[in-house]
Amino acid sequence: MFQILLIGLSFILFFSNTKAQQQRKLVWSDEFNYKGLPNPQKWNYDTGGHGWGNNELQYYTYQEQKNARVENGHLIIEAHKEKIGKNTYSSARLVTKGKGDWTYGKLEIRAKVPDGLGTWPAIWMLASTKPLKWPDDGEIDIMEHVGYDQGVLHGTIHTKKYNHSIGTQKAGIITVKDISQAFHTYQLEWNAETIKIGMDDNYYFTYKNEHSDKTAWPFDQPFHLLLNLAVGGNWGGARGVDEKIFTKRMEIDFVRVYQ
Repeated sequence: MFQILLIGLSFILFFSNTKAQQQRKLVWSDEFNYKGLPNPQKWNYDTGGHGWGNNELQYYTYQEQKNARVENGHLIIEAHKEKIGKNTYSSARLVTKGKGDWTYGKLEIRAKVPDGLGTWPAIWMLASTKPLKWPDDGEIDIMEHVGYDQGVLHGTIHTKKYNHSIGTQKAGIITVKDISQAFHTYQLEWNAETIKIGMDDNYYFTYKNEHSDKTAWPFDQPFHLLLNLAVGGNWGGARGVDEKIFTKRMEIDFVRVYQ
């Protein structure tokens, strides 16, 4: 009798999960099955070299194929050692704001991140508010990796109540030995009650809506996606930058958003 109950429960769980998957609809994607610059109907650029609030060393360029291009079915975001104004590196930061903004859903980004001292790749989200007020409007970091801590993957949320500037951020970490040698699928599942961050279907961090106020949960509004490769900075450069390793790249195989 106990075995029958277990089989029945397993069937119910399988059916529920399958039904949930079937109910999801692909609402936005880029498979990078073209060549040249990133699709302008889907991607904008953040540009400049003012440190981006973290004392980063790179200048983010606009429509420079050396820094952001699609080739062999992958989006390449590449950091070069070169002087642009006061900056000693160039790179790219692609954003979907105004072309891909979502409230809730599941995001999957298959990517391979660089190694090397001073590299700081990120896959993350910001609120699409105008103007953006950080950290009040929230931030979701689906993937961050710093080169001095090779193989350690970070998933984090920031709000006014919980953020790194006051040491209260909520985060999860796992070790991924081949993070810079293989592609992995970085995932976010986000609804009105929870934010779950994972890799390859291993959800290692969950943040729950505590139903207090917006200082803890500003996540009931549209957010957009950002893909970037930073150099140095308060975190990425905390143990220096090895200038001999450049050029370095992050490769993205696909971006998919389901709701």
